[in-house]
Amino acid sequence: MKVDLFCSSAKCSGCGPDTAVLGEIVYLPCIYRSTEILKPDYLATVDVDPKSPTYSQVIHRLPMPNLRDELHHSGWNACSSCFDDASKTRNRLILAPKMQKMVEPVDLFWNAVGESSHQPCLGSGQIMISCMGRPTTHTHLAAPFGYDFWYQPRHNVMISTEWGAPKALVNGFDPAHLLHVWDWTTHRKLQTLALGEDGAIPLEVRFLHDPSATEGYVGCALKSTVFRFYKTPVKGDWAAEKVISVPSKKVEGWMLPEMPGLITDILISLDDRFLYFSNWLHGDIRQYDITDRRNPRLVGQVFLGGSLVTDGPVKILEDPENQPQPHPRIIQRIPGSPQMLQLSLDGRRLYVTTSLFSGWDKTVLPRHDQGSVMMQIDVDTVNGGLSLNENFLVDFGKEPDGPALAHELRYPGGDCTSDIWL
Repeated sequence: MKVDLFCSSAKCSGCGPDTAVLGEIVYLPCIYRSTEILKPDYLATVDVDPKSPTYSQVIHRLPMPNLRDELHHSGWNACSSCFDDASKTRNRLILAPKMQKMVEPVDLFWNAVGESSHQPCLGSGQIMISCMGRPTTHTHLAAPFGYDFWYQPRHNVMISTEWGAPKALVNGFDPAHLLHVWDWTTHRKLQTLALGEDGAIPLEVRFLHDPSATEGYVGCALKSTVFRFYKTPVKGDWAAEKVISVPSKKVEGWMLPEMPGLITDILISLDDRFLYFSNWLHGDIRQYDITDRRNPRLVGQVFLGGSLVTDGPVKILEDPENQPQPHPRIIQRIPGSPQMLQLSLDGRRLYVTTSLFSGWDKTVLPRHDQGSVMMQIDVDTVNGGLSLNENFLVDFGKEPDGPALAHELRYPGGDCTSDIWL
């Protein structure tokens, strides 16, 4: 598969991920907040090269300057947008391997756009950071809260998600269920799409990678649904429709009589053929063929822990999908459940970590006090299908300063969740 699959210029030699560092290492923020360990969070570098003597090991740790930060997501200063400009190199990670500049939380909190930053990313060499709220109310703000975003510069549009204030993470839910459509050039909000009850808590939003496409998908956690958003052909405005729904399972031994899947992360393969997401409570990762954009087809599934394992306290009473209750996944006993995802550019290796948010980890999945793990899923890119690679495991429960919670994965050379083309 060509790395510059969606490059719009045959003359563009600078677009696409850097093949020199393709797939050799990944970066992961590792968290100590809400654990018993009073240490700074850190950025871990993991060797994912099967030919390396340090394969499947943490080979570097960069500690942060503060305590209890809860590092979450990272992003690059440049993506693969085809500017044909050699000066726009991908040489700064926001959470950089070599500390370039520290933006203190108090500066972001009071002087910038908001609090609880989520996703930094931009393709021009500038930095854009989405935030989940602001300490004071400002009526001029176009959206009260924020979370994730994805932009499509060819169509001068950005889509962002909104589902509540940062306090909703800590003290319970008071969610909104919205997608916002923005004019990329003027930063003006053009439209708001209300997703309704079935679209409760929209989290990660992904455009198709093809820059000519005006559609994408958003994962909605609470009802375990995926919505397709798209530009309408007649009016030219935007709309959304539910295209995937994971039914809740009737259970006993849990806090509620029904357990949703709780979709927490989604991604789209670089060739726009497959969509992947993690069901954090049910404990499975699913692969859908999205060749028919309006009718995704389930082609792969693998269980990697979660709250439904056969030797746990929860028993399934009724399952609309008629699936057997999953057994614990053993490379070693896997604590927690699959959460953050990253796919290799050839689409064959899906990496997963098992921490969502430290406050939720210890409440919903108590075994997270043992730390999280990173696993590799082998992908059938021809017919669809997922299988666990039992030769790869990074156990963050065995870190030198004690068990850590590893979260988002990022390739230095470019990846499926940060690269945008023109």
